[in-house]
Amino acid sequence: MQKNVLFVFGHGVEELELIAPADLLRRAGLAVSFASTEETRLVNTRGGFVVQCDRSFSGIDVTDVDLLVLPGGPGVMALRQRQDLLGFLREYGQSGKPLAAICAAPLLLQDAGLLEGKQFTCHDSCWTELVTAHPSEKVVIDGALITSQGAGTALDFGLVLVGLMCGEEVRAQIARAIMA
Repeated sequence: MQKNVLFVFGHGVEELELIAPADLLRRAGLAVSFASTEETRLVNTRGGFVVQCDRSFSGIDVTDVDLLVLPGGPGVMALRQRQDLLGFLREYGQSGKPLAAICAAPLLLQDAGLLEGKQFTCHDSCWTELVTAHPSEKVVIDGALITSQGAGTALDFGLVLVGLMCGEEVRAQIARAIMA
């Protein structure tokens, strides 16, 4: 059975942190979909691109998701106010399934109470609030939690997710194919 990967984001998402990992996960044969937290399925990225999402965030069933990915960017600040999203993250976090966040998205995990006692990293703009982040690590894995620093680490992040979901052999094949 094909594994389902869900990216959840809204306006202001960092496009590299969305597209690079999503592309790598699709190359690995996973079913990747995008869920918009906006009233529309068309989401404006930080850089001015428009991404068409597959669905709305509302009504997502945690049991249908095998890997949840939260890309970062300035749009994360608005998402921090979304109690429905934070509740969904809490529920998903209790499932024990892999949960990945990059750039500023670990702030959402903190707001949902999912970083306590965990090792993680994030974008340097978040270090004053996420004081226990590992600033020198591009990607940090702590059990089912996977975090990364930002747009410049998006390929590393995506390859780690491929390895986690599909194994080291598939990760290595994709890394070779893209010359990473």
